[in-house]
Amino acid sequence: MQKERAPLAINKLQSMLVREVLKMGTALIYDEEMTKYKLLWVDPTCKIEVPERLIVSYEALKNSGLADRCVSVPVREATDEDILLVHSEEYLEAVKKTPFMTLEDLQEFTLQYGDVYFHPNIYHCAKLAAGASLQLVDSVMTGKVRNGMALVRPPGHHSMRSAANGFCVFNNVAIAAHYAKQKYGVKRVLIVDWDVHHGQGVQYSFEDDPSVLYFSWHRYEHQKFWPQLRESDYDNVGKEKGEGFNINVPWNKVGMKNSDYLSVFCHMLLPVAYEFNPELVLVCAGFDSAIGDPEGEMCASPDIFAHLTHLLMNLAGGKLCAVLEGGYNLTSLPQSVCQTVQTLLGDPAPRPANLDGPCESALESLHCSRSAHRKYWSCLKHAAEPPASDVSTKRPKLAEEEGKVENGEEKKSAEEEVWPEPPRRVPAPVRTASVLPDGVSCPEGCELFSSSENPVTVKKLRENFPNDDSDALPVLSSLIALVEKMERNEICNGLALVHDVTMAMTCVVQHAATALSNRVLVVCVGDVVVPTHYKEDGKTLLVHFSNKEEEQKSKYHIPVCLKKGCRDVSGFMQAVLGLLLPLGYEYDPSLVLLVRAPDSGLCDGTWQQLTGLLQGLAQGHTLVLMQEGESVCVGPTASSLLGGAAPSLGKLPAPLPEDVEALERLRTRLQVDWKLLQTTAPETGRGDEH
Repeated sequence: MQKERAPLAINKLQSMLVREVLKMGTALIYDEEMTKYKLLWVDPTCKIEVPERLIVSYEALKNSGLADRCVSVPVREATDEDILLVHSEEYLEAVKKTPFMTLEDLQEFTLQYGDVYFHPNIYHCAKLAAGASLQLVDSVMTGKVRNGMALVRPPGHHSMRSAANGFCVFNNVAIAAHYAKQKYGVKRVLIVDWDVHHGQGVQYSFEDDPSVLYFSWHRYEHQKFWPQLRESDYDNVGKEKGEGFNINVPWNKVGMKNSDYLSVFCHMLLPVAYEFNPELVLVCAGFDSAIGDPEGEMCASPDIFAHLTHLLMNLAGGKLCAVLEGGYNLTSLPQSVCQTVQTLLGDPAPRPANLDGPCESALESLHCSRSAHRKYWSCLKHAAEPPASDVSTKRPKLAEEEGKVENGEEKKSAEEEVWPEPPRRVPAPVRTASVLPDGVSCPEGCELFSSSENPVTVKKLRENFPNDDSDALPVLSSLIALVEKMERNEICNGLALVHDVTMAMTCVVQHAATALSNRVLVVCVGDVVVPTHYKEDGKTLLVHFSNKEEEQKSKYHIPVCLKKGCRDVSGFMQAVLGLLLPLGYEYDPSLVLLVRAPDSGLCDGTWQQLTGLLQGLAQGHTLVLMQEGESVCVGPTASSLLGGAAPSLGKLPAPLPEDVEALERLRTRLQVDWKLLQTTAPETGRGDEH
């Protein structure tokens, strides 16, 4: 009797798991009141911080229908108690007086701080901005939503304990981090600051605190760019107990692109973040790091923020709060906000654009940051030795950086940059379909898929698999029909339990390769018999994780041997983040085929992490193949395919040294063909400059 009941218990558990995924939403916090202050005098530095920044961002969310899909959460003012979590009482009392000041008094008050302005209504707005951030934390931590974004103004990440700075009055995200720790007992908070300026206020708040990992990339230009602080360089890693918990990646040139951003995420932020194991992720979501911004002068397209957001969404069980910081181009700002919110809502990210490999300057910064942190994080112990010279602070600025002249021509200003509008992201009518044998229940939220046999397809299958049991043909025919619907975006992703994963994998790859535009990334996990007849035409990239040594047959066939196979979570995740993701992004497939062998040794949490991360590729078109008998994996797999966050993996121990060495040898060998695998500038040629 017990054996008969077991599948029923599993199916019930799976349904509960998927139901939890389906009921959670995304918070959006906005209040028009925060647009009601502006610069009241002439100040060339501050003139770009305008109410329209918030207005166009919210209008874009409304016009695209994204705002209506979010859970609207009302704002509240932060209390004195909230603000004093970060700021001094003297500073708070001084700001409290600003509503009653004359214009002349406000100007004089402003002079004591750097690059900021005050207005009679800014104290009220600053309390709303901080309070909105806390409302977002409350909504996420109480489970009312799984994630969200607060559109706030004034921004916060530059303001310090006793000083306004850089358009910022109260440090919204720093207050939110302290609040989460105090109210909810959060033990580890990850703050990701992708604004183009260094958030020195956040750094100062937590530089001696090991419970907060602060990551910032920022325009630095060898300390020539605002805020021109020595503390913004890569070797400022934190102080005392917080040593190692402050990560700076200084950009020493403008013009950074999508490849540069993704490279730093894959080789620096994500490995450390997974080792840190946060319980909450806060994002200082500044979009002055997007193309066209007059402050950033970077060239990353708005859709890259969909991918950056997606890559953070499986950390902390999906608890992610994004809070608006900078962003001063009124076209790329709302585009970037929409890309971020749409990803938080669970829609698949668009195909990544312009991934031509990181530039030399980005690689130098990445190298410096990784080497500075190699003694603090086991995932970076294999990082290259520090460079012979301190490239961030001692290298002289090049002539073309000093002025606006390049090759005798005047450089285009950021505002003159032209870029295509991000592609419209249309979710498929069906998120997840499943092909399952009799006796296995279809998880809630999935659509059970079957198709009438296509005589042409069946004939082709008989030709391709002449010696195989004809009982397999209906399932193979269904898989082909499912892939065709994914190609037409009628179905986003799918999972299948099959009798023979090797035959099913071969069938899908052969079919997909017939379409001219198709490129298939095949990821095999465990002891799968891998077909050996793949062509060298680049239509298929195969990455195979196992514990067996296997010869690499070509650029497009990459065996990854781990001593314990997939059972060592640390080694496996290091390979996924530092090897598989860069390969996948650079390859840019139209379909991801994820194949799980029986007894792969992969625990549910790691499997869900892998499934979730891979959905950032191919517009989410992922087909998972598992062997019959692995029905216990159907629920967790469906949860990930439906957009649920993977469970935390816990604090990851150091991976096996032999695995680290093997992965590093493989990465070094492969980086000749795959530029996103680079972590240092090449000795000769010094990388590809933008």
